[in-house]
Amino acid sequence: MKFGMNLLLWTDSLHDGILPVLEMIKRQGYDGVELPIFELDPEKYAAWGKRLDDLGLERTAVTVRGEADNPISPDAAIRAKGVELNQRTLDCCQAAGVQILVGPYHSTLGLFSGQGPTGDEWKWGVESMNRTAEYAEKVGVTLGVEYLNRFETYFLNSAADTARFVQDVGQPACQMMYDTFHANIEEKKIDEAIRTAAPHLCHVHISENDRSTPGVGNVDWETNFNTLKEVGYDGWFTVEAFGLALPALVAATKIWRRMYESEEQLSRDALEFMRNEWSRRGG
Repeated sequence: MKFGMNLLLWTDSLHDGILPVLEMIKRQGYDGVELPIFELDPEKYAAWGKRLDDLGLERTAVTVRGEADNPISPDAAIRAKGVELNQRTLDCCQAAGVQILVGPYHSTLGLFSGQGPTGDEWKWGVESMNRTAEYAEKVGVTLGVEYLNRFETYFLNSAADTARFVQDVGQPACQMMYDTFHANIEEKKIDEAIRTAAPHLCHVHISENDRSTPGVGNVDWETNFNTLKEVGYDGWFTVEAFGLALPALVAATKIWRRMYESEEQLSRDALEFMRNEWSRRGG
């Protein structure tokens, strides 16, 4: 098992000011970090890959797609742009030594049609992800397709939806991830959701119901950890928590108040929580 920390608690861009944070994360005992990839500059990410190697931090990454590059748009040119930017993101992943790219890059975050996904949107999404996955395999990166709750997207909202999507894509580099925050909202039975995801599961986000310190809210951690152990999951547990540091992310995540003492406290306590829970189950 590997333990990671998503850097979106502090930043959506890599810059020298984040170095003390990375050093702190390493001191706390994390195995790696999850990099936001919103600037499509492979040279920049290659340089940061070397810095992270020097710190002894492995890395995964997260990205999103917007309305102008929506992979399920009825406009073929917009869908093509979505595939192109996914591929450029994968170039940055390769440059940085990223193992897994997660996120809702299957469609546009925060854009709604007033109904669920149509048959055409499903077909377009599968076609777009198929091309993205072919490229991911070439550059040696695994895709961890992420489902979100219904208030953030309408395309993929459950483990069952996402497992079917991955099966329809049918590419070995296209897998899925599981996020305890979204599952807490959308799944009727957490254990069944994890079992459904298990054949395709490559990544897990550990996230509390209020996006603060894992273990202090009302997520059903007992069922989550028990079932992940049962299905033999042995990948990343990456903390995804959000605060007030990034105005654009505040608007997207709807975090209006401070949910924790400090970022250092959150990351420290989250790692202790994950390690203790997994150790209790023989991990």
